[in-house]
Amino acid sequence: MSAGWERPDPYGARLARRAGGLLRAFNEAGVLDVGDVHVAIRLGLLGAVEDERVLLAAALAARAPRLGHVCVDLARISGTASTDDGEAAAAELAWPDPDRWLAAVRASPLVGEGCPLRLEGTLCYLDRLHAEESRVASALLERARQLPGVVDEALLAERLASLFPDDADELQRHAAATAVRRGLAVIAGGPGTGKTTTVARLLGLLDQQVRAETGRPPLVALAAPTGKAAARLHEAVLEELGRLAPGVEDVAERWAASTIHRLLGTLPDSSTRFRHDETHPLVHDVVVVDEASMLSLSLMDRLLAAVRPEARLVLLGDPQQLASVEAGVVLGDVVGPAEDPGSGSPVASSVVVLRRNHRFGGAIAELASAVRAGDAGRAIGVLHRGEEGLSWIPETATDESSEALAPLRAAAVEAWTRVAGLAAKGDVAGSLGSLGAFRVLCAHRRGPVGAAGWTERIERWLVEEGVGEDRRGGHYAGQPLLVTANDYDLRLFNGDTGVVVAEARGRLAAAFDRGADVARLSPSRLSHVETCYAMTIHKAQGSQYDSVAVVLPGRGSHILTRELLYTGITRARSKVTVVGDEDSVVAAVERPVARASGLARRLRSGG
Repeated sequence: MSAGWERPDPYGARLARRAGGLLRAFNEAGVLDVGDVHVAIRLGLLGAVEDERVLLAAALAARAPRLGHVCVDLARISGTASTDDGEAAAAELAWPDPDRWLAAVRASPLVGEGCPLRLEGTLCYLDRLHAEESRVASALLERARQLPGVVDEALLAERLASLFPDDADELQRHAAATAVRRGLAVIAGGPGTGKTTTVARLLGLLDQQVRAETGRPPLVALAAPTGKAAARLHEAVLEELGRLAPGVEDVAERWAASTIHRLLGTLPDSSTRFRHDETHPLVHDVVVVDEASMLSLSLMDRLLAAVRPEARLVLLGDPQQLASVEAGVVLGDVVGPAEDPGSGSPVASSVVVLRRNHRFGGAIAELASAVRAGDAGRAIGVLHRGEEGLSWIPETATDESSEALAPLRAAAVEAWTRVAGLAAKGDVAGSLGSLGAFRVLCAHRRGPVGAAGWTERIERWLVEEGVGEDRRGGHYAGQPLLVTANDYDLRLFNGDTGVVVAEARGRLAAAFDRGADVARLSPSRLSHVETCYAMTIHKAQGSQYDSVAVVLPGRGSHILTRELLYTGITRARSKVTVVGDEDSVVAAVERPVARASGLARRLRSGG
């Protein structure tokens, strides 16, 4: 072991005391958690398997979904695994020879049809995840090959010319036509590339087509992983349709907008079983899912099962953004074949990647491009230039007395003073609107550079500046709120944001924007909310702010990745401040999320 590696406490909670051999060594090094080891030991007992190489493969397969992987690549894992003490310790472990390891696993009674493990090539899966991946691949390929109904090409051409004039983005026009002609359409692209505009216009097209086919308007469902994202999609679609397709917005007002879980009908006491499935499918003719990069493999499996075979499914998202916190990187796997010139996959014909940015340009766009390309040198160069709309505080923000943080403190105090002033006057619309002016975004939730720590820091700044009373206890006017769990009774969803406003007779109300209206609730009714002057980049995914400060942890953080930095900086409309030293920026740009999955390969091979 390396000189920096220390043997953990033999009685510590993270060690499996019954483990021996490879399982013990990998558990002590921090590659395997105690739960991974116990799964392997139990499987070994059930299958009468003693080969420690097979038990190690089983433990690594159990570890995979905990880290976002669908499977473990036994041929590559020795070079990609990390430990609690860093990658060097993992590299020095006694990894089995890959060829002999694979042969032993393949011959094991734990592997095969109806067994707890499955092996495809060098990929080892838990049986459940293997089944989900197989179903998702089959469903996507079948839907991509499907041509829903008879398309009136003359009507389609006429409407395309009307909704997408000659100077429009040709890729947007192509995406809309694809959604009409195919059962599956995947519209990918970064922030500001027109995904929402495109989907609004394609829904106008589909309204005409379905009316022509059936004599009635289509039943449309708009969904997203979070309630906030679903409401924003609904509002944006209505606004765009109101401008481009007069008369259609009346029908669109009846379209459902909800979280994916609520659309599928989560059953009581379960977050994985739903009312709608292949035996009880959704009634909708068109299902549009925004922020599809956040879909896990399991949720995509449930969604595909619930959408009727003859219905159209439209997925929107940015494959460069953070993936689901659960296993899988589904959108990236789906878009992958389309970006492979040699791919003959039917799914490739259903994918359109929008590339023209309509929202922001200049330094922010250049930085986003450099990060997306993994070009750390170019990213550092852009930050050093400090052009309009982009600034850099090149230090780890652990010392709040640092003079370098003065501009950030000034921006935070100015933005939140405005929110507090409007909230104190009872101006609900103004308060909610001002929430989108500025936000600190962090990689971690806890710790000195985490969202909780930054929220406390900004609260102290406001008190020191004399903005209202001491803000560190109870509710107060101007307090920004973040919902952390779904509350179906109050129609509040994980990720929703609101603000506390003053009412008559000194009372307070928590106001939440629901698109068409505003919910005003007593703060005492809120059970799953927290103050959010700062929030994690994961929670901010799908949101937009005029200005953001992206706070990076030290380079040793395991969640510091290219996708995290890209997602953070692209939350801004006009200004980005990056807070972090050069080592952290370089580490983020050079460290892409690499999740083990066989879905892209299945889609490329046609199943």
